[in-house]
Amino acid sequence: MLDPATFDFPIISEIVEGAWVENVVRADPALETAFVVAARRLVERGAAVVSSTCGFSIRHQAAVAAAVEAPVVMSSLLLIPVLLRQLAPSAKIAVLTYDSTHCSEELLGVDDPADRARVVIGGIEGGKFWHDELKRPAPPIDVAAIEADVGACVARLCAAHREIAVILFECAGFPAVAPAIRRQAKLPVYDITSLCRLAMASVA
Repeated sequence: MLDPATFDFPIISEIVEGAWVENVVRADPALETAFVVAARRLVERGAAVVSSTCGFSIRHQAAVAAAVEAPVVMSSLLLIPVLLRQLAPSAKIAVLTYDSTHCSEELLGVDDPADRARVVIGGIEGGKFWHDELKRPAPPIDVAAIEADVGACVARLCAAHREIAVILFECAGFPAVAPAIRRQAKLPVYDITSLCRLAMASVA
């Protein structure tokens, strides 16, 4: 998300004060004001679209969207209802997350039990990238470690659920390995960069 080579448009960033991986993932409600403040600073600096570098910040989607006059796409998880409607009723979506133990029901945006049964969740908790991101400061991103952890999780999910037709990355650290996972799984892979490109195309 913060690599200038990712997008064909410029990016600007702001720090959400007090936000670390562990308290964003674990839903610290005290962070909401800080997310809103950071979003307002971005818009004041000219941001046309506001996003986030953690999919778990979808918890603050409503508050941030209400606070700024710009499209807000805090998490790739916003794509779940759209992707479900693109697929056959028997097909499933695999959601790959940084930590499946905290990817709770309310984050998925799916109320219908039949649709919820079509969403399978897998996480890389306990892996190298998971541990690295909990350090302060986090070390440089180890793309090989992400690919190994995500690839293993995708393989497990696809073996258990043959109906998986689409993969969605929750974690904003995963897009770097999206091409490798597409080749491995031979399935479409969506992530936060997919959603950001769509949002930017709508305002460009």
